[in-house]
Amino acid sequence: MSAVPGPSSSLGRCTHAIVRSIPDSFGQQALRTQEAGEVDTARARRELELYTRVLRDKLGLQLIELEADSTIPDAAFVEDIAVVLDDTALVTRPGAPSRRKEVDAVKKALQDLQLNVVEMTDENATLDGGDVLFTGREFFVGLSKRTNQRGAEILADTFKDYAVSTVPVHDYLHLKSFCSMAGPNLIVIGSSEAAQKALKTMQQMSDHRYDKLTVPDDAAANCIYLNIPGKGNVLLHRAPEELPDSVKVFEKLKEHMLIPVANSELAKVDGCLTCCSLLINKSSDL
Repeated sequence: MSAVPGPSSSLGRCTHAIVRSIPDSFGQQALRTQEAGEVDTARARRELELYTRVLRDKLGLQLIELEADSTIPDAAFVEDIAVVLDDTALVTRPGAPSRRKEVDAVKKALQDLQLNVVEMTDENATLDGGDVLFTGREFFVGLSKRTNQRGAEILADTFKDYAVSTVPVHDYLHLKSFCSMAGPNLIVIGSSEAAQKALKTMQQMSDHRYDKLTVPDDAAANCIYLNIPGKGNVLLHRAPEELPDSVKVFEKLKEHMLIPVANSELAKVDGCLTCCSLLINKSSDL
């Protein structure tokens, strides 16, 4: 597979976002990789509401808000359910069997947006969107407890114009638990040994040399980069009261509009900033 010659101009471009409400079952039944204290569901809902308000009111995105469903407590983490690039949406097969019912509502929302929806039907494949890092030039896919090689192969078959490389993920839920993009050529990476090892793998796999921004907290490395007409480079990052040392690093990004977002309650069940929305750039001619 050949990578595109330059950065995709669409990186960060976004017109729509799919979000999903938090159900009453969230605090008690949402999956978690480690015990991080009791979840205050009301507070988690406030965090998601403020996050949603930033996307809709501050950044002007059109939001598709899906209803909560108590039978699928993790459904607010919609990122895992699809990988969307331009007018194509790959509906995934989540690695946790309890999450596969989440696909139905997300698939319908994507179809309603008139995207080209591709379904992952191979029962040997698993893929969570949280393991998929698109850089604008290529994809890196984390091979984790939730995503396997077959899932990565189907993603490569779906997005044939882009190179796809796999990265082992051992100590974290997803690849994007400790990295994300902060701009067309800029990878944000946590400072832990696991994060730095993954970055080294990505650097070895790629023909391109990316700039990197290292933050002290792995959790802070999960950000949302957007390129909004009239606003330019926008970065949603963890709030300073939560991860102050990392925020000091973000403040060096003088060309970005920085928007702090609270996430401490959602983080108790492995929720990161990218998890809570499915970002879509819908071209007007669709």
